[in-house]
Amino acid sequence: MTPTPSMLAAFTPTGALRAAINLGNPILAYTDADGNARGVSVDLAREFARQLGVALDLVVVDAAGKSVDTVAAEQADIGFFAIDPLRAAKVAFSAAYVLIEGCYLVKEDSPIRANDEVDGAAHRVVVGKGSAYDLFLTRTLRHAQILRAPTSPTVVETFLEAGAEVAAGVRQQLEADARRVGGLRLLDGRFMVIRQAMGTPTSRGAEAAAFLARFVEEVKASGFVADALARHRIEGASVAPADGDPLPG
Repeated sequence: MTPTPSMLAAFTPTGALRAAINLGNPILAYTDADGNARGVSVDLAREFARQLGVALDLVVVDAAGKSVDTVAAEQADIGFFAIDPLRAAKVAFSAAYVLIEGCYLVKEDSPIRANDEVDGAAHRVVVGKGSAYDLFLTRTLRHAQILRAPTSPTVVETFLEAGAEVAAGVRQQLEADARRVGGLRLLDGRFMVIRQAMGTPTSRGAEAAAFLARFVEEVKASGFVADALARHRIEGASVAPADGDPLPG
């Protein structure tokens, strides 16, 4: 991909590519021992900046909602977040580059045994505020009450403090918390598949959105995304199919 002057202007209005990095999703990003942001999304941002031939500035946030707001407000030029129709008004999404499972967690002695038992009037479901799970479950749960933790990594902490019935989030994060805390279990299966995509402000125009979408298809097809997942030892996520191909069952 060779960027035209108009593409460079669209993606680098400050002279560098500003990428919003969400540390609230450990599958996408985390901090290393020195406090630096690392992960699949950081690798993708670096590769996109390399192809543009520009410097990269990371705008690091701790929650998905903040990442979306940062890009929507044009305080960053690209970001990494789950595709959701509510976000599409201000953010132009690529197709997904990674698929992540959204799962439920309960206490070991909970009577809840299956995903379809979660939506009960007596149940409180904890989600990360502004996360893909928050947006999805707000639309789909009809009876259960939703409680919002400040960020996705604090979901289980909030779940325990509130004495809630269910926690919802990324399978990998919930599994790690269950091992750490004890007395918790994940329900079988998943309640949603999160399609993680790249995005840019819609104000940058259709040509810029299409350019970013082509980049995502190229890094999937070339093996770059698969290599990044392996390099960062990410489990619970898979490379998304090519745009237009059906999602795996």
